[in-house]
Amino acid sequence: MDKRRTRADADFERQYRDAFYEAVSSGRLSIGQAVAAMRRISRLTQPEFARHRGLSVQILRRIEADKANPTLDTLEKIAGIFGLQVGFVPKQGDALSARDLVQVAKDRPKHDEAD
Repeated sequence: MDKRRTRADADFERQYRDAFYEAVSSGRLSIGQAVAAMRRISRLTQPEFARHRGLSVQILRRIEADKANPTLDTLEKIAGIFGLQVGFVPKQGDALSARDLVQVAKDRPKHDEAD
């Protein structure tokens, strides 16, 4: 059975999205790490995400590996669906990887506890 299709823990998904937006706004994710996190939030494979955003799989893989120099148009195609715009964000010393974001999300208080 495809793990992406199983019912996800709604609290964890919310915590992961909150951790993602916090990490992006504080500059703790590289472009590639942010794109990989967006794809994981979408629960799509690289080919599915690339097709959905109108990109080639090869360019998506290079972007996620931080080995591409994507155009502004490409970045806007990716970020727009998440309500993000491309711009300047102060760089932080304590960078996160997209996988670190899972642990950050797990460490966050449950959504109803924070209210």
